[in-house]
Amino acid sequence: MGILDFVKKQFIDIIQWTEEGDEVLAWRFPMRDFEIQQGAQLTVRETQMALFVHQGQVADLFGPGQHTIKTQNVPILTDLQHWDKMFESPFKSDVYFFSTRLRLDQKWGTSNPITIRDKEFGAVRLRTFGIYAYKIADPKLFFQKVSGTRETYRVADVEGQLRNSIVSVLTDHFAESQIPFLDMAANQVELAKAVGDKMTGMFGALGLSIENFQVQNVSLPEELQKRLDERIGMGVVGDMGRYTQFQTAQAIPIAAAAEGGVAGAGAGLGAGIAMGQAMGQALGQAAQGVAAGAGGVAASPAAAAVACIKCSKAIPAGTKFCPECGAAQALSCPKCNAKLAKPSKFCPECGTALG
Repeated sequence: MGILDFVKKQFIDIIQWTEEGDEVLAWRFPMRDFEIQQGAQLTVRETQMALFVHQGQVADLFGPGQHTIKTQNVPILTDLQHWDKMFESPFKSDVYFFSTRLRLDQKWGTSNPITIRDKEFGAVRLRTFGIYAYKIADPKLFFQKVSGTRETYRVADVEGQLRNSIVSVLTDHFAESQIPFLDMAANQVELAKAVGDKMTGMFGALGLSIENFQVQNVSLPEELQKRLDERIGMGVVGDMGRYTQFQTAQAIPIAAAAEGGVAGAGAGLGAGIAMGQAMGQALGQAAQGVAAGAGGVAASPAAAAVACIKCSKAIPAGTKFCPECGAAQALSCPKCNAKLAKPSKFCPECGTALG
């Protein structure tokens, strides 16, 4: 060590820290080649605190402001007495700065789904994530429990511990509360408050305080979410019979137009039957309307209905094709050309079979 270096290291009289980013929680003022001068000025800025460690023990904690440090470590005298140790004093005094600013937008989430027992769905797996904010509340405790004598302690160094602890507390809360999944997903603010309150003690044991905790999402894995969507859809539909009819009507034009061999032919036949039934019903209603307009009083359904010559189902009088089975309804005898008052299986004039 040169004489200029020796002299230079004796006159460090201003100790301060200007933070350059958001990633450092604790920083040690470099002392390896410097000794603290008797009466040195310690400047602590807002959102900072400084811990003075003398001869390996915590001596004092300084808040924002300018402070004068007085110790038994007299640099020049000590170095002259220990010249054989390369001018290094055996009495070391260190100053650690701590950033007490809020650490915002810290991410947390479940890397693997949490398995819980749900009242409505049974055993389910949940995924959840959100953000939180914290700060150093007790620098002395943080120094003793977490950062220690490291030159720099960063946010990333404690991030994994905090995130895993949050998931652990969240899992325990799910098990204790027994709140159904749908209620949890719909009340994320209340869920966040309950979990945040439980984490206060855990953060406090590390010298930290949790200032804000938010749950942004509670969801099921993709395959379970599909089952839930189906269940919700069924609840929205309500009348499954009417819903099935609607879906069938929607599919008829597509099935009839598609090329599918026998399947396509069957679909087309089914569509034709359905259309025939609908047309027959419409024609029957129209006929009843005409009769009602002509006579002033509509004929009753019983009086206007006749039996199909093939399936015997009741059909409107004058219908040429049965809307149920599609059979043609004979209105005249093909042998004697006798006019029939209603569809019959045999001609009342010559007895010829008509069905």
